[in-house]
Amino acid sequence: MDRITVEFPRGVWRHSHTLSVRIGDMNHARHLGHDTLISLLQEARAAALVTLGVDERNIGGYPALVAELAVQYHSETRWPDMLEIETAIPVPEGKGLRVFHRVTHRADRRLAATAMLTLLLVDPSRGGKVVPLPECLVSRLASGTSA
Repeated sequence: MDRITVEFPRGVWRHSHTLSVRIGDMNHARHLGHDTLISLLQEARAAALVTLGVDERNIGGYPALVAELAVQYHSETRWPDMLEIETAIPVPEGKGLRVFHRVTHRADRRLAATAMLTLLLVDPSRGGKVVPLPECLVSRLASGTSA
């Protein structure tokens, strides 16, 4: 069986966020559930975007939607693990904002998961038409600075 591979990029804008795994995050197999990992990634992504001066619910006046998502699991995560979630965002090429996450166990730096997703900005008043990313966000990512 072919597995997807998510390569965490080097030399691009990065942010780090620490989160703990809660007891309610465990699934029936007694490890972190997929749905909860996606929620943890969203929280880390939201924190990263805020440092860039944007909120994913309103980037340049438009909400961001996840258009694609790929997750590669490397090791199990359980309560009460502390996780470090690194977010990397390359300078966009086109209308999509590609976001990468690397999740590691803080205790031993063991890799738990890597993920890649693409955010698109949409205009709900025009039937969800995809709109360009704001230049201020692209400029911040290109300069490697936060807001």
